[in-house]
Amino acid sequence: MAELSRLPGPVMDLWEWQYEGSCREADPDLFFHPEGERGGTRRRRDEQAKRICAGCPVIEQCREHSLAVREPYGVWGGLSEDERTDILTGRPAAVPPAAAA
Repeated sequence: MAELSRLPGPVMDLWEWQYEGSCREADPDLFFHPEGERGGTRRRRDEQAKRICAGCPVIEQCREHSLAVREPYGVWGGLSEDERTDILTGRPAAVPPAAAA
């Protein structure tokens, strides 16, 4: 669960970037894995979601939001759950080029 105390208040300016996200036109199941999904199936789904993120005009805002609130699930701002965990814990991570931009 996201750490709710880290979420900004209900000010439209803080959330408006979400209306411009490329993911709004995509299947949400692409960005959040079903329970028990592992291995190649999960990797391929994550990669498909990240391709959508790569062309998104608000990828930076999305990534910053996901890290600030410690979003625990899904692909946000071109980063998977594991990649965000690595960033937040300071572990070296192999961040894909689209996410590193």
